[in-house]
Amino acid sequence: MSRSTGSIRVLVADDQADVRSAFRMILDVQPDMTVVAEAADGAAAVAEAKRLRPDVVLADIRMPKLDGLEVTRQLAGQCKVIVVTTFDLDEYVHTALRHGAAGFLLKRSGPVLLIEAIRAAMAGDALISPQITVRLLRHMALSDAAPVSGAAVGAGVPGPLIAGPVEELTEREREIAELVADGATNAEVGAGLFISPGTVKNHLANIQRKLGARNRVGVAAWVWEQAAANR
Repeated sequence: MSRSTGSIRVLVADDQADVRSAFRMILDVQPDMTVVAEAADGAAAVAEAKRLRPDVVLADIRMPKLDGLEVTRQLAGQCKVIVVTTFDLDEYVHTALRHGAAGFLLKRSGPVLLIEAIRAAMAGDALISPQITVRLLRHMALSDAAPVSGAAVGAGVPGPLIAGPVEELTEREREIAELVADGATNAEVGAGLFISPGTVKNHLANIQRKLGARNRVGVAAWVWEQAAANR
């Protein structure tokens, strides 16, 4: 199949060959995606990502040499990393997102969500398996009823996804943050507020900077925390 120069270039990192093969089969038939490399361990994933500079890395949590969380940390800012795992553990989710992951999927979520997660990451969104999302945000917002600070939220849980507001949000930025917390994509936010997705993306970048948020999940967590504090 011929590929356009605009294809999303994906690196698949998983220590199980059958998983890598399955992901390749799913992605290579997409008209806008191509798998450029596979890696069987975390160190190889980092090396290949730095050599090939893919758009997206799919990283399993438990891999030899470097786990998926460390892979995410080392590649932050260089490419989009989506963590794909069988382990539905809050600690993994918190750490991955805090390290800048562009998504967190359970392998049982299926191929449709995998494809959507890659496209969402390229659009600046962060897709998390529905089984995880509500529990994650509620935990971050309500655990110990603690305000956002640099400290850990709840016993044994890694620190928050945001450092705390460094500048007040405008009224429009608050509107957008609330829609993001409801799970809206950039396109949906734009349609609801009659602005372009590009304008939404610019607003969201400002919101993340003002809140000290690594990604849109951190923005959503801040909205939930504000709502909990005002109850």
